Amino acid sequence: MSSRHLSAIAGGSLLLLALAACSTTPPAGDDAEAGGLVGTGTGAECSIESEVPIAAAFSLTGAAAQYGSSQKNALEMAVDDLNEVGGVTYALTVEDDATDPQQAIQVFDGFISSGASVIIGPTLSNTAKQTNPIAQEAGVPVLGVSNTAAGITEIGDYIFRDSLTEDAVIPQTVAAAVEEFGLEKVVVMYSNDDAFTESGYQAFAAALEDEGVEVIETLTFSKTDTDFRALLDKAKQSDPDALVVSALIEAAVPLVTQAREIGIDAPIIGGNGFNSPALISGAGEAAEGVIVGAAWNSASENEQNVAFIEAYTERFDGAPDQFAAQAYAGMQIVDEAVRANCSGEREDIKAGLGGITGLPTVLGDVSINENRDAEHEALVQVVEGGKFAILD
Repeated sequence: MSSRHLSAIAGGSLLLLALAACSTTPPAGDDAEAGGLVGTGTGAECSIESEVPIAAAFSLTGAAAQYGSSQKNALEMAVDDLNEVGGVTYALTVEDDATDPQQAIQVFDGFISSGASVIIGPTLSNTAKQTNPIAQEAGVPVLGVSNTAAGITEIGDYIFRDSLTEDAVIPQTVAAAVEEFGLEKVVVMYSNDDAFTESGYQAFAAALEDEGVEVIETLTFSKTDTDFRALLDKAKQSDPDALVVSALIEAAVPLVTQAREIGIDAPIIGGNGFNSPALISGAGEAAEGVIVGAAWNSASENEQNVAFIEAYTERFDGAPDQFAAQAYAGMQIVDEAVRANCSGEREDIKAGLGGITGLPTVLGDVSINENRDAEHEALVQVVEGGKFAILD
């Protein structure tokens, strides 16, 4: 197998990726097509004459816009960085799925008919469940960079993701919270009209049962709700040891804020949807002590991660979140898949994605398993002093 090293170096406002490859895989050689999307060489020596068309559908408007905007920023930055490396260049198209599955279906249809080599996105899992079957039927590989709900990759063999599932993150989060606070009884709250948050709820319920924690109340709401006082009053009357919440960030901020305003001082434990700087900036002091499961942490000393944060912050005048990191890593993974066979053809990228093993990225070393799901280290964070820190 090839030895592959992607090291990120901050230079000015750009994060440059140095690809040093020493491959034992035979190069494409003289049998490769001249020009087009099939090149010569492999790994760092891969050279493709034409630009490889990459398409991405993100929620730039609607309930998930907070995530989609950072995904778009990071993906554009990754493409710029990779295009500076040379050998392979990418032409990126990003369109708004509007946090609406019907809009996303139209976007995917357009990407497929326009000849995109691979599609990245969409932002939310419930949208992915509508769009990914279309790509699967058309034979276009998809890399989800924020789809954590169960069943996404089961849609078909063209569907991959670099985002850890809620089932991979939440049990570790619950175990850490139980150890930290000695939890015995909790109230669970979740939005029941979104696949991402429903999957988070299911993972929380299973993990709490495994840890022997009693769920004394389960309260549901809509992902678009912003006033949680009535539900929180009900939760407060139950006197729980903690609130366990699966919600998108647009609901998480007012929920956390209002919980503290009405005098709930119990710990709040959130799923992946809480893992955004917007929680801290929006909820302020109320966010202190909130525990969040995560696939990425800004405090990681991973060399690539440090450089990524510095470059992203300088370029966009704000710190990246987990969704940005996963999008950036997604493009690193796509580049590795393209270079593996030195081809931007859909079938070759699909094969390359299936061979990702121990790839250094801003998320750490990432592998794609036989189920086309990502494997890498998960983390448990706590908000301390206005930022996310690793829960010891």
